[in-house]
Amino acid sequence: MLASFKQEIHHQLVINAPKVLAFPARTIPFYMHQKGLALILNQLFEEAIKDGDLDFLQGKWLAIRIDDLSIHWQMSFNKALLIKEDDGIPDVSFTGNINDLILIAGRKEDPDTLFFQRRLIIEGDTELGLEVKNLLDNIDFDNLPHFLQTLVAQFSLFVQQGVQQPNQFFPTIR
Repeated sequence: MLASFKQEIHHQLVINAPKVLAFPARTIPFYMHQKGLALILNQLFEEAIKDGDLDFLQGKWLAIRIDDLSIHWQMSFNKALLIKEDDGIPDVSFTGNINDLILIAGRKEDPDTLFFQRRLIIEGDTELGLEVKNLLDNIDFDNLPHFLQTLVAQFSLFVQQGVQQPNQFFPTIR
């Protein structure tokens, strides 16, 4: 019974965390999002940048929208990843909720599965969207510092276990 209660708490934490994090995420100035994202993404894609694998993004804009956190930005590529506020019409956009994006990052969920379940929405230039998806499928997390690799692995496992509906010994907290 205690295990079921812990499962329910875990489930509620994972399901409700985006609601709690949405306000703080929106209050962080964009330039802080921009600096952090640019640092992490340029390091993550370091090998792909050297190999020219991101050249297809030159002159194109990809929007990333995390709906439940109300975070939106666009990125492009010109010798490095460029990040700006989502202020125009992108060539392609990827929209999802934070838990699903964490599951994708941790390779706990396949983007195609989420797309067909309508939990990941891809709009715009289909060919560009497929190139981005293929690039994401081939991300080498070995380029990230060890602590970030561990963080992504543990956090995605935590989310994966938390999104599963626990046995209902207790009523769902709403």
